[in-house]
Amino acid sequence: MRVSVQEADFDVGAETEALAAGRPEVGAVASFVGYVRADKLAGESAADQAVSAMTLEHYPGMTEKSLEAIVAEAESRWSLLGVRVIHRFGRLVPGDRIVFVGVAGSHRGEAFAACEFIMDYLKTRAPFWKKEDTPEGGRWVDAREADDAAAEKWGQA
Repeated sequence: MRVSVQEADFDVGAETEALAAGRPEVGAVASFVGYVRADKLAGESAADQAVSAMTLEHYPGMTEKSLEAIVAEAESRWSLLGVRVIHRFGRLVPGDRIVFVGVAGSHRGEAFAACEFIMDYLKTRAPFWKKEDTPEGGRWVDAREADDAAAEKWGQA
C-alpha cells in the first residue's frame, strides 16, 4: 500500500525500513515526518494563542485518490523505487505525528526531490481541513501563501 489516511499513529522506523527491505537496487531513502507544534500566531501573546490541539478532517475516498495522484505525478517526474505516504486525521496534540512521506530511489537526488515535491503538493492539493484549538477557541486554518509558493516552484507536469 502506497497511501494511508488513518487515525492511528505510525512507526517511522518501520515505514522507512520497509521502503528498502530486501531491495538491493535501493541506494537512498528520503523521508519527511510532520508533527503538530504548539504554534503561536504572529503578533499574539504566547499565552493567548498557543495551540493545544489540532483536528484534521477529510473526505474518505477523495483524499486517498488525491494522494495517489500526487504520488503518480512524482513517479512520472523521477525514477522511483518506492513511495509511502501516511496522513493522520482526527484530534492530535502537540508532539503527535501528522504525516510521513518516504521515497526510495537509486540515488539520493531523486529521492530528496520527490519527497519534497510530494510534501509540497500534499500541503496544497490534498483535501484536509485543519482546526486549531487555542485558549481563545477553535479556528480553521487557511491555506498559507508559503505553501502555495513551495508547490509553484515545481511547475506543471
